[in-house]
Amino acid sequence: MVQNAQLEIACFNPESALIAQEHGADRVELCKGIAVGGTTPDFETVKHIREKLSIDLYVMVRPRGGHFVYTDEEFQQMQADIVALKQLNIDGFVFGILKDDKTINIEQNKMLVDLAKPIPCTFHRAFDEVENAFESLEHIIACGFKTILTSGQTPNVMEGLHRLSELVKAADNRIVIMPGGGLRSGNIEQIQKNTQADFYHSSAITDGSETASPTEVQALKSKLQ
Repeated sequence: MVQNAQLEIACFNPESALIAQEHGADRVELCKGIAVGGTTPDFETVKHIREKLSIDLYVMVRPRGGHFVYTDEEFQQMQADIVALKQLNIDGFVFGILKDDKTINIEQNKMLVDLAKPIPCTFHRAFDEVENAFESLEHIIACGFKTILTSGQTPNVMEGLHRLSELVKAADNRIVIMPGGGLRSGNIEQIQKNTQADFYHSSAITDGSETASPTEVQALKSKLQ
């Protein structure tokens, strides 16, 4: 385990991004579309937040909610979004593409990772829908991703605790396994103790709104070792 594990906050508005920075988060994952689990934010919002943040800013590239199999037109949109977002001085991309059979679409993911270079990429929770987690892990590493965001293939990180631990071991420092999905200050210590992961992901939303709670961000960060 690293000396100090790090915290990423999923943010759906500029206010959350500033709250994340001011209360100890190490990174912001910016998206819109909270109801569908995150989609590509508009570029003006990205530009505005980039100017305000000194911590790392990762941006979701997902043209719509729903499943993670994309049409040719949607894939072209993802490519265009990556090209445009690279001009805004962001620090990372977050996306993931599957095939109809719930395997990793190696060709399309690799194309996007290569297009994003030298900016690192996170494979998001599309991972939680794959049929074979450990085969998929190898494919994602081969595509060039640096991080996988996952709840352990269950609805939340507590249910996925055992699988998360297995994934961290299988990754063997070749890629970061980042637990996320129902992660809160009340369970982060147990998740860290069991998984020994180096990076953790939460929206830090505690009141049913779309905005992170300052006290929750602070509590999450303070409980990481």
